[in-house]
Amino acid sequence: MTAPILTLRDVMVTFPSLRGLKAMMAPRDARNVQALNGISLDVQRGETLAIVGESGSGKTTLARAINGLVPLAAGEICFNDIALHQRPDWQAVRRQMAMMFQDPVGSLSPRKTVRELVLEPFAIHRQDVGNPIATAQRLLEGAGLNADFLDRYPHQLSGGQARRVGVARALALQPAIVLADEPTAGLDVSVQGEILNLLNGIKAEHGLTTVIITHNLNILRHIADRIAVMYLGRIVEIGPVAQIMEKPRHPYTAALMSANPEPDPTTRRQRIVLQGETPALTARPRGCEFHPRCPAVRADCSSRVPQLTTKGTSAVSCHYPIQVGL
Repeated sequence: MTAPILTLRDVMVTFPSLRGLKAMMAPRDARNVQALNGISLDVQRGETLAIVGESGSGKTTLARAINGLVPLAAGEICFNDIALHQRPDWQAVRRQMAMMFQDPVGSLSPRKTVRELVLEPFAIHRQDVGNPIATAQRLLEGAGLNADFLDRYPHQLSGGQARRVGVARALALQPAIVLADEPTAGLDVSVQGEILNLLNGIKAEHGLTTVIITHNLNILRHIADRIAVMYLGRIVEIGPVAQIMEKPRHPYTAALMSANPEPDPTTRRQRIVLQGETPALTARPRGCEFHPRCPAVRADCSSRVPQLTTKGTSAVSCHYPIQVGL
């Protein structure tokens, strides 16, 4: 097997929870909250990895950490076997690592035309654009838009059209990997399908590696190769799409999948209802952090922290994982 294009080892990201005098008076370990807590994973070349979880699980923070938009408190991220924290030139990295932000319209400057927006990466990275009109038109056509959109402004675009402009911008410099934060958020179902087909087509044509952040479980079978499930800033389960969706081993993953609507009306799925709310990052439970909500909790779950353990092609962080045939 070839070396992974992206490797994370024990990645931690913290944010200040207190400011001013309160921060000065508080104990050092109470001044910050851990948004990411010991994330380790490999992303293979050409694969699409989907990262899922409830709001506040750390999905977007993980994408921003990979792209250098938030600093690491500990751990290491390697891109093409080069540790990113040792590289002073982030611009060179970002030429190969593009990001699609969650808000398709809000991420576009309202003062610029579509033509200016899709050509902007060339100016930022000082790359030769060649014929500007021809290049902009080629990028738009690759994202499913025609030349009629070149002189439009973001407020003149629908959500789906703005998302396509975002795709064109992300692919302008032919990156090796794209980080897509909620690529179908706020779009109609039909438009979601168009965007997914577009991303799948680009992957098939260019061998693009993609990390997708999403809470929309319905899109996973259509676009992802593997799924990583996050809870309170940790990965609790990771594995192939079919295995995670059909035979989850972590109780949290099982609850997530049971809440996803089943398109086949003849299929009955038992709903797993979790009790309570997701704990605050400032009040993490001891032991397994999922134990206060776990329907299969046991006595020692509140005292021992589970480790992410690999079995077959998947890994799970649970003392008593659900037993399924792998």
